[in-house]
Amino acid sequence: MKIFILQTKQKLPISVDEAWAFLSNPKNLRTITPDYMGFHILSGEEKPMFAGQIIEYIVTPIFGLKMKWITEITHVSHKQYFVDEQRFGPYAMWHHKHFIKEIEGGVEMEDLLHYKLPFGVIGELAHPFLIKPKLEEIFAYRKNKLIALFGTL
Repeated sequence: MKIFILQTKQKLPISVDEAWAFLSNPKNLRTITPDYMGFHILSGEEKPMFAGQIIEYIVTPIFGLKMKWITEITHVSHKQYFVDEQRFGPYAMWHHKHFIKEIEGGVEMEDLLHYKLPFGVIGELAHPFLIKPKLEEIFAYRKNKLIALFGTL
């Protein structure tokens, strides 16, 4: 089974403190997720981000199908990076690293996502015309939402 990779970078004219405060707060996930995905946190957003934190939510990724998605924050280096991994949900594997680094005039955010699809060959066949475009659309929405909130460099 193939492991797919999606990598994005974005520069924002905010401080590391501001970027960390926003991005590491699970409550802000809904803000940067397209409305059509019906994103709703069920539990796990009560405390600031920490390694071992479990976040449980409902999401409607495709075809109006609601599904429960459970992720664990597996690694946290304060104001530098954090990692979320799917424990239960639509992917066979989901490992998402979020990096924040200070640059002149602001911060650079980098997402590095490794994922594997369910359903073997059928899942891989659906990747180029269904899964990959949907993920790219979600990350583009997030990029545009962050620009709307914070501006751009």
